[in-house]
Amino acid sequence: QVQLVESGGGLVQAGGSLRLSCAASKSIGAIRGMGWYRQTPGHQREWVASVVSGGATNYADFVKDRFHIYRDNAKDTLFLQMNNLEPDDTGVYFCKGTFRSREYWGQGTQVTVAS
Repeated sequence: QVQLVESGGGLVQAGGSLRLSCAASKSIGAIRGMGWYRQTPGHQREWVASVVSGGATNYADFVKDRFHIYRDNAKDTLFLQMNNLEPDDTGVYFCKGTFRSREYWGQGTQVTVAS
């Protein structure tokens, strides 16, 4: 079993920044396909960004050049640095990872961007 615990959400003005954290209960090196997802009001959960064990990253078009995903293996933590936030970024952000072929999700952290 793996526990993923997100933190770092909050209320920020448009144009501001937040850094989300996802702390894993196991060595992050053993967790595959780690990524961030979000659920914005009135929409289904959508993929935001992911990082593979080799360090390669991928981003949804709507966050390219604004968000940065990275892992700190020493802290067993996944991060999402979010810059130049927009009101449409408001939602609940979740991290996800796969361990021994099973998907695990965190409980989510709320991000609210005021215009």
